[in-house]
Amino acid sequence: MARRTASLLPQWSSRIFSVELDGAPHYFAIKEKHRGEEVPRLFTLKARHYERCYSLLVCSSDRVRRAKFYGELKDKLLRHLSPESDLSPMSSFLPDVKDSLVRGYFFKGDSQSSSSTERLLQELIQRDPVLVCSYLRGEDGQLWTQRLWPPAESQMTEMSKDYYVVPSEAPKYHPSVLNIVNSDVFYSFEEAYEVLKKCGDIIPEAKSVLELLPSGAETRSKPDFPVIVIEGLDATGKTTLTESLRDTLEAVLLQSPPQCLSPWRARFDQEPPLIRRAFYALGNYITAEQIGQQGMKTPVIVDRFWHSTAAYAIATAVSGPLSNLPAEGSEVYRWPSDLLQPNLVVLLTLDPEERKRRLRNRGQGKTEEEQELDHNQLFRLRVEEAYRRISGPSCITVDASPSADQVLQQVLLLIRGKCHL
Repeated sequence: MARRTASLLPQWSSRIFSVELDGAPHYFAIKEKHRGEEVPRLFTLKARHYERCYSLLVCSSDRVRRAKFYGELKDKLLRHLSPESDLSPMSSFLPDVKDSLVRGYFFKGDSQSSSSTERLLQELIQRDPVLVCSYLRGEDGQLWTQRLWPPAESQMTEMSKDYYVVPSEAPKYHPSVLNIVNSDVFYSFEEAYEVLKKCGDIIPEAKSVLELLPSGAETRSKPDFPVIVIEGLDATGKTTLTESLRDTLEAVLLQSPPQCLSPWRARFDQEPPLIRRAFYALGNYITAEQIGQQGMKTPVIVDRFWHSTAAYAIATAVSGPLSNLPAEGSEVYRWPSDLLQPNLVVLLTLDPEERKRRLRNRGQGKTEEEQELDHNQLFRLRVEEAYRRISGPSCITVDASPSADQVLQQVLLLIRGKCHL
């Protein structure tokens, strides 16, 4: 803990802090001297009638432990804090510096329970990988200051300073973008493998998954026959189309995540994003091995592949409007260099209301992310835009609103043109 904390301190006053209220980030910075800046909007909205607030940032140098503890910390705080504390997600980062983002929580301090709250925070500092700050309203009722709490074993002078809390402009892109690479989206077999390998002692099922994995070379061998991937949100007609293509082209139909991972999907869906995304990333490499084997004998149709894994992960990590997404051409949209590339990727699109109607008619249970698509229009737009920005290969969009046969004929034309089948 002390080593990780010490690494954050030299540029502490250069950091930006973000607290999410109702899904929107509110940014503030800190300065050693106050020059007449206004009170950050966060403090006028969240702490208008309070004299004190607190934040905790998870600082473990072990990113698997950090990811697990971040989720566990929320449950611990909700159990011990009063409902009036109004716990909110928080992060801190250095602008434009990759992997500088650290996550935590921000909450109001109730004067009636401040002593018990501070006892809880002191206990956390002594046992857990957290960095605690308190925020105090000045005597004039306006200025707020931030103070870092030193760990019990440390007397670092940098951590006894008071900083003034001042407004900060929003960064060009959502701060989560800084940590997406190989945390939310994985770009190599080895990176995803290392995460699951470190989980072996805390998630027994991880060992079973690792036993199914191919070698890196087996996931990028180029098959003799074309590989066509069909992408799209649920209820856009992927299943109907993929089955029709299989029959028409006398092809093999595969899916990602592969069927062999089904026994463990529910288990890993409960894990924090780092672990969950590594699990699904490795599923793509298992599918790639299957593609390589089957593609030596016949064309291969794949129901979802890396595009889905990446698009949903990016859209989940980055909240807010489309402008918060990484810019087109960003490295977060690049295809992994060690993963087999399909010959053609078709993205089925559908009017949102028609898609919802089809989902209702199906009457099937939905994943948490599909439920989010239904009630959060911005999330759906981010997923669709992330699909479109992925390159190497890019998606070719096909309108799925005509009849199933018309969609099939349109996709067959694309396949004949691109794959010469």
